[in-house]
Amino acid sequence: MIVEIPRWTNAKMEISKEEPFNPIKQDTKKGRLRYVRNCFPHHGYIWNYGAFPQTWEDPNVTHAETKAKGDNDPLDVCEIGEQVGYTGQIKQVKVLGIMALLDEGETDWKVIVVDVHDPLAPKLNDIEDVERHLPGLIRATNEWFRIYKIPDGKGENTFAFSGEAKNKKYATEIIHECHEAWRRLVSGETDAKTPAYDLSIRNLTVGGPGMVTPNDPTYANIPPDSRHPPAPIDPSINKWFYISSVTV
Repeated sequence: MIVEIPRWTNAKMEISKEEPFNPIKQDTKKGRLRYVRNCFPHHGYIWNYGAFPQTWEDPNVTHAETKAKGDNDPLDVCEIGEQVGYTGQIKQVKVLGIMALLDEGETDWKVIVVDVHDPLAPKLNDIEDVERHLPGLIRATNEWFRIYKIPDGKGENTFAFSGEAKNKKYATEIIHECHEAWRRLVSGETDAKTPAYDLSIRNLTVGGPGMVTPNDPTYANIPPDSRHPPAPIDPSINKWFYISSVTV
């Protein structure tokens, strides 16, 4: 997986699928940087949050069980190991399970994984092992995704499967489906230039109609990593929000 957002942080960093070579950058809305709020007792993101490369949730395909189309993004990943990651980190992970968030009418899968180097990794082999060794984490994950938009004036999110986390086998099938959708996309079997997709498939290595050479001006002019530390978060963002509408 690629880590976009380290655990305990609030800035909504994500792969910019619209820009050439898909850099990771902080998302904006109405010209303002986006953050998730601290919904008590959760501070920021409660896992290392990121995505699987070479996956895509096709917005033209309605999933047979969720009854909703894909969200046009790479497949989201929640890494539950004890180490706090960093933005851009590549982690080799073990797939444990998956949850199906229904976000504004779209299927937004959340794959539960653990870093293969985590001390608990040998004991975590399927979703039931998470509850056994990390009791409460699956419930907290469900709660986090249900309530995190409430401080911004939105309602609770909902889930397919009544919020149940499906097992490793089911998760692996979804990963393969999303990888195959990505393969069709970059190979040109799916038209990536329609306004509905708004994607850039420029790449140096995987081929397809987006393949370019290192001399391509868009690639040659990529600015270097600044390594600047994160800017301070405004106090209006970095505070606790107490949610009273949580369903127990």
